Amino acid sequence: MVLAALLAVGGCKAGDQDGKGADEGGSGSSRPAASGSALAAVSSLTVKGRAPKTGYERSEFGSSWVDTDDNGCGTRDDILKRDLKDVKFRDGHCLVVSGTLTDEPYTGRDVRFVRGHSKVDIDHVVALSDAWQKGAQKWDRDKRLEFANDPLNLIAVDASANRRKGDGDTATWLPPNKAYRCDYVAHQVAVKKTYGLWVTGAEKSAMERVLGGCPGMKLPARSGGR
Repeated sequence: MVLAALLAVGGCKAGDQDGKGADEGGSGSSRPAASGSALAAVSSLTVKGRAPKTGYERSEFGSSWVDTDDNGCGTRDDILKRDLKDVKFRDGHCLVVSGTLTDEPYTGRDVRFVRGHSKVDIDHVVALSDAWQKGAQKWDRDKRLEFANDPLNLIAVDASANRRKGDGDTATWLPPNKAYRCDYVAHQVAVKKTYGLWVTGAEKSAMERVLGGCPGMKLPARSGGR
């Protein structure tokens, strides 16, 4: 299976970090959603309350960074290869030892990656614990393993920004880099739609506010580049 990558379409300014006023830079959800857009897809998501986090453990989603696409490389190195520039390897094609994350999505800065001293994390755009509370606890182990290693839901980001995000959803956290917010929320919509995860009412409203400022933003798919 060829390694899939995120389809990133141009960014837009879309609101503050808590999801309020997220239509900044656009006219909000009053603008019609284009067919095939991320905004149109929001309406297809099921709205329910957040389930308890009871029983959640990282291990419920399998071992970290396994080789799910049988290319001989773990998922973490696959994402580093996809997202970094000037990549250098230890063993020829898998083990990434250095590179640069240019125009890092969450902050807009360049971040240097050096293995063992890294300021780069591989983030689950839809956090595993958020997924657990919105449907994933009912999945079997194979589906959770697929979810945790799906390139559609993975992106190399600044480690400190990722730690601040935690397991937040669109209603509780947005990237400080406003130019990336439309892309970020579009990817959350795509992941939740693909896997049948639900959203809370506040989360859906926040998605609509952000994407209302960029109603032509296409729903990301498993092809193309970051």
